[in-house]
Order: sequence, then structure tokens, then C-alpha cells
Amino acid sequence: MTHSKYLLATLCALLTSPAISQDTQVGPRPLYLVDRMDDGALKDKLLSCANDPVTRTAFSIGHRGAALQFPEHTAQSYTAASRMGAGIIECDVTFTSDKKLVCRHAQNDLHTTTNILATELANKCTTPFSPAKDGAPASAECRTSDLTLAEFQTLIGKMDAADSSATTLEGYMNATADWRTDLYAHQGSLMTHAQSIALIKSAGGKFTPELKSPAVTMPFNGFTQEAYAQMMIDEYKAAGIPATDVWAQSFNLDDILYWIKAEPEFGAQAVYLVQWHDGFDEQDHTTWKEDFASLKSQGVNYLAPSMNMLMTNADGELAASNYAKAAREAGLLLISWSLERSGPLHTGGGWYYKSVNDLITSDGDLYEVIDTLAQDVGVVGLFSDWPATVSYYASCMKLP
Repeated sequence: MTHSKYLLATLCALLTSPAISQDTQVGPRPLYLVDRMDDGALKDKLLSCANDPVTRTAFSIGHRGAALQFPEHTAQSYTAASRMGAGIIECDVTFTSDKKLVCRHAQNDLHTTTNILATELANKCTTPFSPAKDGAPASAECRTSDLTLAEFQTLIGKMDAADSSATTLEGYMNATADWRTDLYAHQGSLMTHAQSIALIKSAGGKFTPELKSPAVTMPFNGFTQEAYAQMMIDEYKAAGIPATDVWAQSFNLDDILYWIKAEPEFGAQAVYLVQWHDGFDEQDHTTWKEDFASLKSQGVNYLAPSMNMLMTNADGELAASNYAKAAREAGLLLISWSLERSGPLHTGGGWYYKSVNDLITSDGDLYEVIDTLAQDVGVVGLFSDWPATVSYYASCMKLP
């Protein structure tokens, strides 16, 4: 069987499998994390739900699917996220050389997220693989826009990783972090955007596509940014998906404003993504780039900052930041990202916890973070690379 026929067969099997609609399965990780919490009311509450069924919730958002252990943006990753109770699942949207929409975190990440470098299509990459040599790191750049859709669909997804110190192609590709796994990474079925819609719809889920910034100069062979933004929405309309089930995202405010004007029903739930930048202080408004009142007046209803922007250290306790409070006071609904991307948290959690690193000392602190974001900050949704963690919390707390 050719790989393209295998992918089609896999997708059909996933769409028709009874297992996709089974009760939510969160596995051992939620209680593994609860066991590592300090004693207190939150731990007691989460333990009290140990024998309760976990229900699907829109509060739990599958970030690239379930990318902690499954190759991101593959049918397998999306299916795993759905089975873990993610009520909303993300397809990051980019395009191929023939202007077809596909799910990839970046237009130029094929060299780290697929097997392209081990195939003949490596010859089409923008920058061929070059091993580390004479102090220079190993490098490569392979874009979806280097390939037609038919070529893209021959690739296999792998865990997102590359070893810049590698002197061989094999070493460069086989670089999965030791806190992740390659156990499920041997048949990662890549998805078109339309296929992702069909799969998520079949599982009873909702959608949060992110329009990714192109690596190519726009317009691309006559394909404008507005046409790109419109095509993404058109694929939901063609699939009969109501606008109320779609939270279209972008880091580009112009994309958000385009949807508000051209597709107001979808624009009402468009999500403006922002992240920590050099010089940012979550407590000092003079360091913030966003004018919350202006965003709201332009029709923006949802803001999605990285987690580090929404939390602060308040006298040794996790708390909502001034940034979070000001955004909510302006009437913006908050979503945040992304849990389970930092590995074990005993060293402070890294970039995602930048404003509270000194309070993060163990994996058990993850539920303290979730509780702070849910109860103190008041986020309405939380992205995670392992949705079971958030689903368990949201179900226990009876969040919608």
C-alpha cells in the first residue's frame, strides 16, 4: 500500500472507529501530578474526584493535538486529544506550493516535524541539510510551500525535534527530548486543514485554527494574506461548521480585524494571540504593547497571552498579574497557552513560567498553575500538550 493510500485508510478508520466517541480517558498522569502536590484544599478537592467520570470540556484545548507524546498535527495526535476530553482542538494552518491549506505549526518546520529529510523530497527543501562542522551548527529548512499537496501527503509526522550539534542526518532527526517519547511516532498521518475539520467534527469537538505567519513573502504567486485568511474560514463554511464552534486565531492583528469585518460571525470569536517580549513586566503597564480598550473598541473579544503574562509572584503565592486584571477589566475574554511543553518542572518550568519560575519547584505545581489561571485570572480556556491534565481539573471543578 502506498503511503497516500495508507493515510486515506487511516483517516477513514479514525473517522468511523467507535473508540473515538468512547468516554474520556485521562490515564494515570492527572493523579500522578496530584500526588506530587503540597497538602492543602486544592489537593483534597482534586483527590475527591479520583473516582468520578471525566467529561469533555471546552476549557480543555488540545495544543497541536496531544503533542507531549504524539507527533503534533497528525490524525493520531488529534484523536488522542479528543479521547482525553479536549473539547476544542487546534490545527495550525499554513499552505503548500499549490495553495492548499494544511496543518503544521509553522510553514517552515517540516525538517523537524516530519521525515522529509530522509526522503527524496529533501532535494526540494529551501535549505538542504548541513551537518555541524567547524563550530557551525547543523541546519536545514523545509517548507510546506516547497511542496505540492500531493507531495506533502507522502510525508510521515515525527516528534518535533532536531539536534543542532549532529554531524549526521540520523543524529539530526533522532533528537526527541528524553521527557517525551517516540513510542507513537512511527505512523504520524499528516492532515490537510479540511481533513482536520472532518476528524474533529466526527469526534464531537470544536475548532481553534491558527493562521500561521507565512515564511514566504506575501502575496505568494498572487495569493494574498486576505485570501489566505478567507480560505481558512471558507473551509469551515464548506464543512457546515457553525461560527460559534470556531475560535480562529492569529498573532497578526490585521488577520483578526479582517475576520471581524469580512466574516463578523467568525470574527466575534477570533482570538488575538500575544506573547512575552523583551522588556515586558506583567505588573508594569508601561511595558505592555497591547491597548486593551482599543482592541475591544475594534471588535476584539478574545485575547490569548502566553501563561507567563497572566501570572505573578504575589508575596510568595501564585496570583493574577496586573496585565491579566487590566485585560479582563476592559471586557476581554482570556485564553492562555501552553501547559505540558516544559518537561519536568523541578527546575522552575522555563519560559512558560517566566514570571513565576521561583515558585515552580515540582510537577505538582502544575495544578496550582491551572487553578490560578482558572480561578484567579479567569481564563475561559487553556491549551495543553496533554489535554488529560486540564480535562481532569475542569471536570472536577465542573467548568464548561
